[in-house]
Order: sequence, then C-alpha cells, then structure tokens
Amino acid sequence: MPPNILWIVTTQWRAQACGFSGDPNARTPFLDKLAAQSVDYTQAVTPHPFGPFARAAMLTGVASPENGVRGYFDPLPAGARTVAHEMRDRSYSTAFFGKWHLYERDRRASLTGEAHARIVVPPERRGGFELWEGFESGFLLNNPWLHGSRLPEPVRFDGYQSDVVCERAADALRMLGAPWFAVVSLEAPHPPYDAPAAGFRGPDPATLALRPNVPAGGEGEARARRELAGYYAHIGATDRAIGRLVGGLAPETLIVFTSVHGDMHGSHGLFRKGWPHEEGVRVPLLVRGAGPAGRDDGPVSLVELARMTAGWADGKGGQTIQAIRAGGLGVSRISMPSVVRLPDQCDRIWRGVRSAAGKLVLNADGSPWLCFDLTKDPHEMRNLAGDPSLAAEFREIRAALRC
Repeated sequence: MPPNILWIVTTQWRAQACGFSGDPNARTPFLDKLAAQSVDYTQAVTPHPFGPFARAAMLTGVASPENGVRGYFDPLPAGARTVAHEMRDRSYSTAFFGKWHLYERDRRASLTGEAHARIVVPPERRGGFELWEGFESGFLLNNPWLHGSRLPEPVRFDGYQSDVVCERAADALRMLGAPWFAVVSLEAPHPPYDAPAAGFRGPDPATLALRPNVPAGGEGEARARRELAGYYAHIGATDRAIGRLVGGLAPETLIVFTSVHGDMHGSHGLFRKGWPHEEGVRVPLLVRGAGPAGRDDGPVSLVELARMTAGWADGKGGQTIQAIRAGGLGVSRISMPSVVRLPDQCDRIWRGVRSAAGKLVLNADGSPWLCFDLTKDPHEMRNLAGDPSLAAEFREIRAALRC
C-alpha cells in the first residue's frame, strides 16, 4: 500500500526558530521529537520568501511568475495543475485544510480581519483537492472562519486557529479513504504577533537571544525583542497543535513539516519578508517516513516538494531527489518576481542562487546586489557583491544558470 502523506505547512516560521536547530528561545518539544525521527533537510529554502508566490510554487512545482502568480493579489490561475492532480492520478484521496491565500481578494479591504477571512473559494478554484476546508486569508490567529466541502458558507470557530484547523483535519483524515494525501496549512507564527497564543507566553523580551546580525540599540532592537516574544509564543502553541494532530495518525504516515518563508525580525535592520537573507529564505523541512532519520545537507527547494511527494507515492523517493539535484548544479534558485507595496517588505525585484557555501543575488537588471560566503560568514555581515576580484565568477554563474 502506498503511504498516506501529510504536509504540515506553516507561515513565517524561519529555519533558525526551532529547538532542534539550536534556537534557545524556541519551545518546540514536539518538533524536536519529530526531527529525531526524520530526515532534516538543513539547507531547505523557499523559492520565494512571500506567501502567495511560495504557495503557488509549492503546489504546482513551477516557480513564480511562470505559474501565473506574479503579484501579491494574483490568484492561482483557474485550471492550474497542482500536486493534488498528480496524487489523484496515483489513486490518492486528496484533502486540504486551512489557509489558502491563492484566490481573488479585494485590494481595497483590510488584509487583516473578516473581509478576507470570509471570502468563499469556489470548488473549481481549490487546486484540485477533493476535500477542502479552509479560508482565503485574513490573518485571524484566533476564532477563524472556515468554509468548504463540509461547510458551504463560512462558519466562525472559537479557539486558536492552529488548534481548530488541526483538530478538524484530524477528524476528517480518520474518515478519508487510503491512500490519502493531505495538506494542513497554518497561518501561525505570522503576525499579529501580539495576538493571544492559546495560553502560551513568549520569553521575556529583555532576555531573548538575538541573532548577531540584529543591530544593537534603538527602536530596531526594541521592536525585534517585542515582536519575537509574541512570535515564540505562537511557535510554542502551534508546536503543541501539530503534536496533537500527528499523534492521532497512524505511525507509518509520511509526515512533512515546513514553512512557506521566514521573517527578518530585525536582522540587518530589516523586518518581515521578501528579502533574500537567510532569515527570510531558509525554512525548516522535516520528512518522517521517507528514509532513515538524519541530516541531509544538500540543496533542496520547496518548489520541488510536489515532485518529491510523487516520488514517495511511487516508491522512488531517493531516486527523485537524486534526479532533482543532478539537474540543479548544486544550488537552489530564489527570487522575488515583484515588489509588494506593503510596509517593511522588500523594495525590489531580485533573483539569485544559494547553496550551503554561498549566495549570489542579482538586481532586476542583472547587476550583483548581494553576495555572501556562507561558510565564513553565516550571518551575512560582509557583502562581497562589489568585490572586483569576483566579477568574472559572477559572469560565469549567471551564464551557467541563465540568470
């Protein structure tokens, strides 16, 4: 019997913010246990450090804007082929629960609140998933509105969003015909960071261990400490919700845990997303049940997750990742296809490549913007983009990757 496969996808949970990755601020007992049972892809990146672009790429296996999502408000095109179609072709039952963020939204309405949370996503725009229950967006970390296959109109549920979505997903998965493929998409630990977190309290802002690249002093550090305290509270609450969900599934279920992107939280004096720095592009990626537990330090991008999932269903997971890497020249591509005109977000279009050893990021005109030796400079404190001795190397990289 092919394995049941579950993706657990969070939002803004950067790779560095987990107990198993060494963050002293993070309380993640369930994920720490899951990591010990999983392949930990330590160099995993998002293809695009912004929600809709990353979600579209992850579901379709095609990077933005080629998948049809060029701007923040662009919906996933009607008829787009997704991982759900691939799995249905393999006789899998398919289900999606939680945040969608890929349908049409009112550009005039507030991004936070009921206006977007109560948008009804019609069945033909649900990415091919047979069972679908979720919400378009709205950033309501508490008392979410859900609609879908079992709820024709939006219904408000009391409770913490991660708890509500995980509990309803667990109930539905127990009745789903095997083999099944499901996605549980959670908004946490996305802002608003000061929203209640199911009784969890974050660390004292004054005692938080900040990353070395957060400039000391002033309002930037104060804001980082203030927001990170709430961020880690939501991480703790969501870790617990995920633990309850996975604890109710058969132990042979193949589990994937990841996040669509990270958050700068004051590193380099920056906040939020869209930026090409490690805090924005690196994401956690744990896979339990696809092979022996341990570290995998090779390049991997969430744009390949759909292809990897099809490989696991076919019993060819190892061969699939080898084939992906054979065509990747040892790097992962990262980019932002457009500027999102919201506060704190990245101010330019860019594209680049990243490996465990280094990163090169180009402006829209192809000129180098950022270059870091991640082996010697893991916190990206010295930008080498202006180093004339590397000009020839930059040209070779651009030519090899057609950047």
